[in-house]
Amino acid sequence: MPCLGDKELFLLDMDGTIYLDRDLFPWTIPFLEAVKVRGCKYRFLTNNSSKSGQDYIDKLAGMGIRAAREEFVTSVDALIADLLSRPPYRLCYVFGTKSFKGQLRGAGIPVTDRREEGVDCLVIGFDTELTFQKLEDACILLNRGVDFVAANPDWVCPTWYGSVPDCGSVCEMLFRATGRRPRVLGKPRPAMAKLAMERAGVPPERTVMVGDRLYTDIAAGVNAGIDTAFVLSGEGTRADLEGGGACPTWVFEDIAALHRAWAGEE
Repeated sequence: MPCLGDKELFLLDMDGTIYLDRDLFPWTIPFLEAVKVRGCKYRFLTNNSSKSGQDYIDKLAGMGIRAAREEFVTSVDALIADLLSRPPYRLCYVFGTKSFKGQLRGAGIPVTDRREEGVDCLVIGFDTELTFQKLEDACILLNRGVDFVAANPDWVCPTWYGSVPDCGSVCEMLFRATGRRPRVLGKPRPAMAKLAMERAGVPPERTVMVGDRLYTDIAAGVNAGIDTAFVLSGEGTRADLEGGGACPTWVFEDIAALHRAWAGEE
């Protein structure tokens, strides 16, 4: 049986795990401080492709958490790594926020937000600036046969008032219209977890993935060959465990309960 007390690297999902929308869970800071005191590490992993790493640094700072860019691995990081590892596209139509487009451009990927000649790939992320024009452009491009890549497969993004459609929901809408499905780079694929372990210098057996969704967070950990902790502070519920799919190593009500178990208090 794996021992939670042996873990040295915590890969932490964000929304629903350490905060909800802009409300930090009260147990988050004590846990993060305890990890640092024990000489261990954490990395924030998020599928939210609407924001940049700096956006998240600023957001956490507003909640009282100091974080450095190297402590984040986002679905956009995984997407950029994938795009740069392949023969280059001539031009990528970016279906996403200005921040998303800026990150891709900053990495040297040729991007546009106009349906123009030369576009050979549609890249989609969680778009809080969605317009019907983007949906129309995407359908036209997909019907032309361009490649289709998505940063993340999440159906919804949690907020203080409930949930809003995320990248996966828009991709499903585009599938219904065109019959095309994307290649997906964020969780549940293992790229983000593997990238985080590589950068942190911690092996899989000393790493645990922590998140509130079985189909993304926990599945990503399983696919990366690491132990997982499913927390019930966000989207996921105990009923989800009966639906099959990825099976977590541990289940906790929240990170406070995980913290107590890691510290040997229960």
